[in-house]
Amino acid sequence: FFVIAGDPIKTKHVNSTMCRKPSASTSTDSTMGAPKFNPLGDVISGAIMAATSVPQLIAYAETVGYAGYRGLTTAGAPLFAWGLATGSPWMNSGVTSLTAVMAKTDLGGEAYVAQYGEKEYVDLVSAYSLYVGVASIVMALVGFGKLAQKVPTAVKAGFKWGCELGVLASALPNGLYAFGSSLKAAVAASAFGDVVRSVKTAVPGASGISGVANIVYAATHPQSWDIVAAAIFFASVSFVMTAKKFLPKWMPPGSEVVMATAAATAFSVYQGYEGGVVGEIPTVGSDSGISLFGGAIKIPIELMDVKELLNVPIAERCFGGSMIKLFITAAIFSGVNFLSIVGIASGFESDNNVPWSAPRELISQGVSNLTAGVVGSAPVSGSMSRSLVSRMTGASSQMACIVTALLWIYMMPYMSVMSPTPKAALSAVIVSAVAKNVLIPKKILALKGTDFIVGVGTGAATAITSPTLGFGVGCIIYALLNVQAGSPKKKVS
Repeated sequence: FFVIAGDPIKTKHVNSTMCRKPSASTSTDSTMGAPKFNPLGDVISGAIMAATSVPQLIAYAETVGYAGYRGLTTAGAPLFAWGLATGSPWMNSGVTSLTAVMAKTDLGGEAYVAQYGEKEYVDLVSAYSLYVGVASIVMALVGFGKLAQKVPTAVKAGFKWGCELGVLASALPNGLYAFGSSLKAAVAASAFGDVVRSVKTAVPGASGISGVANIVYAATHPQSWDIVAAAIFFASVSFVMTAKKFLPKWMPPGSEVVMATAAATAFSVYQGYEGGVVGEIPTVGSDSGISLFGGAIKIPIELMDVKELLNVPIAERCFGGSMIKLFITAAIFSGVNFLSIVGIASGFESDNNVPWSAPRELISQGVSNLTAGVVGSAPVSGSMSRSLVSRMTGASSQMACIVTALLWIYMMPYMSVMSPTPKAALSAVIVSAVAKNVLIPKKILALKGTDFIVGVGTGAATAITSPTLGFGVGCIIYALLNVQAGSPKKKVS
């Protein structure tokens, strides 16, 4: 469908005016090119990134469907591998809201945990990361990097909107209720539950309908909210979304997230908050992890047993016993998430004249996902927000994200300070990132004619079914409408 569509990505380049004034080493002069290597600047930038991203790591792990602390314990190694493989001085990767919600829906996270338990779900997610990694590398070798740039703009806009609806659906239960399970139980016992069951009976692949029902129920039943959790949630959302207007200009992006999370954690400690919190964060034992040079260097990372991961019955339990369906889904996952990297790298090329290689970055995505699988992480991809922070804070090379990775790995013993953090505050971090576009999807509203139909159709299919199915449906709608209307639209350079 990509070839039939023939409409390349209309990437919205990263506008330097959207950020605070960058340092001299990261001027947005279009003639600049790659910045001059500055190791001290990279260390400072990497440290800022490490500090400001911690709440996101926990929040996105919750979105995947397992304990939030796993976001902390597994984030360092994939980013380290990314830093070694990428050619971009600023691009960062990790579990994002998109990869989290896609992994959860592709694997049926909630149902799987309920049936098999969290430990087996972690094994499942890890195995899926391996398949996504292999798919990324294979696709890079066969030239998919250039093909990815031909995804229709309308499909891309609709897909992003649909995924953001899924992210919102994943965050609301812990945001408005003391414990997220109470919302799910209430929905199941209501008329909304009957609708969900009917839709799933008619369309077995409609796993996203449960999340949509959660949104509608929560919005129409405010009397069911937990007062304290909802207060933390709305206060945190309000602060994060408005803080940039009054915080000092010298504070890096992400500071508002750290401040809101810290305030909520302090409230939890001193007021004895009884709702859902991050909980105990286990640390790696002194004898665990990787030992190098006869024990002279120890890396406190727990590794999964790769042989056991390859034996995880992922195809049997999640893809109808079909390995072909598993590989196709992993390939679609890889391709869709590579679009994030295309957008980020293209923006840096336009604003800063920093060249990039699509095959190399797709291989980098593959390498980081293979590493993610080995350490028990969900699939990863390029992160727009972290990449922008990296550029703004003066990073000059891949060393910056390597520093971030090492700090995440070696600072784990001190992360227990996050144990009492309310999940309502972490949900607020996620909602703050998607709320504006969910309520007012500017890219969807900017579409005209059949493109608008494609965008809305893709978004609805993505939200109701799953990201993988929704993306495919969007491509089909685009192809059918263009065939019916005549020849495909001319490419836009």
